[in-house]
Amino acid sequence: MKFIGAHVSTEGGVSHSPLAAEAIGARAFALFTRNPSRWKSKEISPAEATAFRDNCSRLGFDPSVILPHDSYLINLGAPDPEKLQMSREAFADELARCAQLGLTMLNFHPGSHLKLMDPDKCLDLIAESINLALDATPGVKAVIENTAGQGSNLGFTWEQIARIIAGVNDKSRVGVCVDTCHTLAAGYDLTTPEAYEATWADFDRVIGFKYLSGMHINDSKKGVASHVDRHAPLGQGEIGTEFFRLLMNDPRIDGIPMILETPEPSRWAEEIAWLYSLVE
Repeated sequence: MKFIGAHVSTEGGVSHSPLAAEAIGARAFALFTRNPSRWKSKEISPAEATAFRDNCSRLGFDPSVILPHDSYLINLGAPDPEKLQMSREAFADELARCAQLGLTMLNFHPGSHLKLMDPDKCLDLIAESINLALDATPGVKAVIENTAGQGSNLGFTWEQIARIIAGVNDKSRVGVCVDTCHTLAAGYDLTTPEAYEATWADFDRVIGFKYLSGMHINDSKKGVASHVDRHAPLGQGEIGTEFFRLLMNDPRIDGIPMILETPEPSRWAEEIAWLYSLVE
């Protein structure tokens, strides 16, 4: 079964996010548990956390289909020791917030070497950062999102993600979120049935489907290997519509949150309905 949703607003508090997801016909959703553009954020009150859990339960959103996203400021491979420490503390706080809300996953961008560090050493540093955070907060899985490879961002090849996973001590607490726009931009073709199968076969060979914990479902404004992260509405970018039909009928993708981050929230209900219409 497919669980399609979107990255919804938390305006009015995190407890409102399940209501926003339900309003667009979602069966999954993503959210920020804190302000994504600040290092420090207000704590979630016990009452707000209880309301969030109650709303999720009432509306049928199991934690397995909720994929919170961490702050954009965090860089778990930061070459600067001060920024690295700030990132590690913020990431640990993100994991603790997830645990407080009864959530089981946290999605994050791996990090960037900023052209100041050897990329492999940066990947190892990211794994070390993940280990420290997981040791501090039990019960939440760290879900690595693949990137477009824009600038000095790492995690744009399956091999880079596999290296991070190899450095994580508890393999049961690490997963992968595949962003379709980022995948195409990084150089993995998705535009034909043959390319679709080849890209997933490569993913399975290098990383393994057992680590696939979520997806971000976006079209791409730029083409294969552009290394430019620009999302487009479904069917209006370089990926096209056939990929999404294949995806919706692929049993290997069942049971995980599949989250829209397309650029027009007013179309999310329509896009969710269209995706479900593709099921054969």
